[in-house]
Amino acid sequence: MTNPLSSNFSDTASIELVQKSLAGDKKALNQLIKIHEPFIYNVAWKYTNNPEEAKDLTQEVLIKVVTKLSTFKGKSAFKTWVYRIVVNQFLQTKRKPMEDRWESFDAFSSELNSIPSPEVSAEEEIEHELRTKTARTRCMSGMLMCLTREQRLIYILGDVFNIDHNIGAEVFGLSKQNYRVKLSRTRKEFHAFMNQQCGLVNTENPCRCSKKAKAMEAAGKMKINEKIFDPKYSSTIAIYSEGIADEVADIVDKKYIDFFQKHPTKEDFDTDTVINEIVNDKDLHKYFE
Repeated sequence: MTNPLSSNFSDTASIELVQKSLAGDKKALNQLIKIHEPFIYNVAWKYTNNPEEAKDLTQEVLIKVVTKLSTFKGKSAFKTWVYRIVVNQFLQTKRKPMEDRWESFDAFSSELNSIPSPEVSAEEEIEHELRTKTARTRCMSGMLMCLTREQRLIYILGDVFNIDHNIGAEVFGLSKQNYRVKLSRTRKEFHAFMNQQCGLVNTENPCRCSKKAKAMEAAGKMKINEKIFDPKYSSTIAIYSEGIADEVADIVDKKYIDFFQKHPTKEDFDTDTVINEIVNDKDLHKYFE
């Protein structure tokens, strides 16, 4: 899988596919969607904290891109043009349930602290490692929902997926300086909360993933077969990233970002679902006539 917003990603293939798509070549349109669908979906997954809502948002975004293909005039890089649409659609889409569940870090902290912390033996730690990793991923993903939409998307793209900061400024419609300031402020606020709450980054905090995971499973809030670390999600965010941005000079900040880059990503898509729904949609044919 590739990160279309990395500095090494070439637009050449995409532009050729755009030209063929506009000439009515469905196969080319299918290939164009395949290039961008995985990255858009995995960003949407972190953004919505729900795989099904991420799928819906991905389709919503891809339809928007497809219907606007004819307006691409080549005045900017194609990837910049595409992801400006993606960013705008993400920011304007209807609010999701998870966004209303945790409106602040205080609300998230209260809910997390209300979960019991039963003792976990060394044997249990080993036996239930997957359960702990699942709880950790869900918890950290939940924390992201406490940020505003713009903050969340800037952090996900700028730090978690580590897109090129110059491209980041362009897709958000910001100056380079303003983009970096917004990312830095978001990073500072988010990491400050984790440092106050999370035992993973600050051992003085009592919260432990393994203990919360055990309590959640006992309460039926995390079923044994409800795992996100299965073959469909076997890769991690790190595969999309060029590393951790040079702008993140603080070694502590790098540690936080590394935790997120270990989160799973989905790679094997049912291409006959989203893509064919778009390619074969008669209402979309008028955009290629």
